[in-house]
Amino acid sequence: RQFARLIGSTPLQVKLTLVKITNHIPKNTSPEYLTKFYKSFNDIKNKKFDGFIITGAPIEKLDFKNVKYWDELSQIMDWTIINVHSVFSICWGAMAMLFHRFGVDKELLKEKAFGCYNHTNLAPNSPFLRGISDDIVIPISRWTKINSSDLERISNLKILLDSNEMGACLIEEKNSNILY
Repeated sequence: RQFARLIGSTPLQVKLTLVKITNHIPKNTSPEYLTKFYKSFNDIKNKKFDGFIITGAPIEKLDFKNVKYWDELSQIMDWTIINVHSVFSICWGAMAMLFHRFGVDKELLKEKAFGCYNHTNLAPNSPFLRGISDDIVIPISRWTKINSSDLERISNLKILLDSNEMGACLIEEKNSNILY
């Protein structure tokens, strides 16, 4: 709903298509609701999209390859490279895509990070951060993080927002339209 409200408040004409993992049955959403409002990956895999958002999941303590739907999610992530103009992956979805595309693993924290953390704008001239302060505070609630040092060795990634405490927050994949 939050994304739908944000996208809906722009002057762009957007047709929102909600996509679910084909055979996954979530614990907190009824099958009737999913059938009514969501398409399966099989329903959309032959279409092209201007944008695609890969969201989080409350499974961040699991190893990626132990996620029951990892194979289909990997197919979706690969599919976005060819069939989607811009991809925005967030939270666990960003960590999953970084692992899938670059082998970057998440770090399990000793305790849950919950609060507001300072971040540094490393790319003030980026079109994504133009007009954003050099130092900003971002709310965080998670059990894992991505270490900035793990990303710095990958030439195709650029850290846009970084935190000494919480690691990379916004990452751009160079020469593509993918944000993590």
